[in-house]
Amino acid sequence: MTKFIILIICSVLGGVIGGMGMGGGTLTIPLLTIFCALTQHQAQALNLVAFIPMAAVTLIIHTKNHLVEYKKALPLAVPALITSVLCSFAALKTKSGVLALCYGIFLTALGVYQLATVIINCVRKKKSAASVSAKGAGNNNCRNTHNKAENKL
Repeated sequence: MTKFIILIICSVLGGVIGGMGMGGGTLTIPLLTIFCALTQHQAQALNLVAFIPMAAVTLIIHTKNHLVEYKKALPLAVPALITSVLCSFAALKTKSGVLALCYGIFLTALGVYQLATVIINCVRKKKSAASVSAKGAGNNNCRNTHNKAENKL
């Protein structure tokens, strides 16, 4: 019973992350291997099975909201489908430890990319804000006047 509850918690956490647009498997697969003692193959297979209904519901919602551009999606879907079939067969031939290592490297690369993107965007915002404040140096009086007015209150 405890293992079932842990499985449900892992699934909910994966669903939350998936709902945020990051792909629930990113979190679900490590949770299943760590807390449910599943092999990498089992965790990935279970994640894929869970993905089918989630993808179907999401596709329906996005289609109703006119967010799906099928003309653009088809050139992405066909090669992705072919590649996923080929890689599924390759994954079956790969030892679980090697598969886990590859997945770990993928997650690490994804994390580094996301972190670098956040840092770069922060630096760009600060540079942009600094150049705007340097151009509008005369506007500092507005801030000073505002601060003085607050102090009088």
